[in-house]
Amino acid sequence: MIASSYSGIALALLAATSYNVGLIQEKRALGRMPALDLRRVPRVIASLLADPAWLAGFALMLLGLACQIVVLTFEPVSVVQPVLASGVALVLVLSRLVLRERLGAVEFWCVTAMAVSVILLATSAGGAGGGAGHHVNPDWMAAVAIPSVVIGLLVGASPLRRRSHALSAGVCFGIGTGLLYGVAALAIKGLSGILVGHHGAVHIVAGIVSSPYLYVLAGCSAAAMLLFQVALQSCRASIVVPVSNVAGSVYFMIAGTWLFHEHLPTSPAKLGLRLAAIVTAGLVLVTLSRQASDPVAEEAGPEPAAVSGYVGRQ
Repeated sequence: MIASSYSGIALALLAATSYNVGLIQEKRALGRMPALDLRRVPRVIASLLADPAWLAGFALMLLGLACQIVVLTFEPVSVVQPVLASGVALVLVLSRLVLRERLGAVEFWCVTAMAVSVILLATSAGGAGGGAGHHVNPDWMAAVAIPSVVIGLLVGASPLRRRSHALSAGVCFGIGTGLLYGVAALAIKGLSGILVGHHGAVHIVAGIVSSPYLYVLAGCSAAAMLLFQVALQSCRASIVVPVSNVAGSVYFMIAGTWLFHEHLPTSPAKLGLRLAAIVTAGLVLVTLSRQASDPVAEEAGPEPAAVSGYVGRQ
């Protein structure tokens, strides 16, 4: 069990690294593109697919998602998602080194907090009561997912409907896409059960294609991706990505653990360590959201003056 947990944490770290390096690559590519206008979705998609640099980042993101599906087949949500959330630290470092976005004091402490979260999580690995769940009640899944998608779309698209400063727009984009990606993660968790319940490539492929979770995953991911590209092009990655990642992580940990009937460790010490890791991830979201609402935070890096209708380039 302990060896399995450590293997799961390693694979989840690989997923987080691949996914977030892909985001940084996409951000670099978007900086060279004309402004994206979501009122012309086919043109946006054509522009993205025609750019080799953006496609390279997208391929890395897909690799990260594939690793996430695999690790969720043998590790519980409460182990996997805090590790995936640790990608926030990597994004903040890369946004400074690659994108030349200055890492302010708040971002630095977020990096430190997420590193501590991963250490706490690794220490909590193993023990009884931490198995991965693979079955979910479809009615409860729909009751949780549908309102979450609606709220995510309303919040994520709000900077497109009204004039907003790019800093507050980045938080709205982050929370909205975080909820959409969180629902997509629930669908990934549902698909992971097919890998356990079916044997043979043909049966696995047939099970995935016939599962509604595949289409929930595709729809939520597509909507979140389009909003996320606009957000990356117009706002600092060091704000948008952490807010989105941590919002999605906290949502997925809470909803996923409950929906899939997973249990936290029975050992009080390990339970305390794991809950501390989860709380730390939540505090990162609160801290970054408060920073984005503080005018002083604008000094951390250059941003466009406003977001209105569609978002312009940096």
